[in-house]
Amino acid sequence: MRLIPSFTALAPFLILLGSCVGPGAQRPVTRPASVPAPASAPARPSPAAPAPASTPQPAPVASGWQYRPVAPGGWTYRAEAAGSSAAFGPGVADAQLTLRCDRASRRVSLARAGAGAGQGALIVRTSYGAASWPATVSAGAAGQLVAFRAASDAGLDQLAYSRGKIAVEAAGAPMLIVPAWAEISRVIEDCRG
Repeated sequence: MRLIPSFTALAPFLILLGSCVGPGAQRPVTRPASVPAPASAPARPSPAAPAPASTPQPAPVASGWQYRPVAPGGWTYRAEAAGSSAAFGPGVADAQLTLRCDRASRRVSLARAGAGAGQGALIVRTSYGAASWPATVSAGAAGQLVAFRAASDAGLDQLAYSRGKIAVEAAGAPMLIVPAWAEISRVIEDCRG
């Protein structure tokens, strides 16, 4: 005796089979005869062949300071009797940039080593923009330009919260680009606390 499966037993399988049809296999849409078919798009020329790989092109030069690499070295935090300091450079003895808190006067100083003699300004660039900080030559270290700010100055917040990098410019010295690490915030908070 031959068994013929009933339609109700095959229904779930037919539904599953119908769901396997992808979007490319759908029925074509028929248009009424009165609607003209759209005109075919004009043929596009083929793209030009790429330049041969034998002549390498130089990498584009990044013009913005934020795209340049940071100077070699790192930040070092140090607690001091009068406050605290953070120095950036390859070593503590040869720091290129120093941020120092003087708790008694509630001022923060920013010193750039290797800057020109005389008075001038430190141009401090952060992700918030650029600011000119009036500076003078340090009495203690030759060739060091120092700028002072009150601990409550909003410019220090821009220094602490800059995204990724900070640049410091001084007349007679190359631009110094340093990473914005937590040591900066620590010195500022020491002076505010």
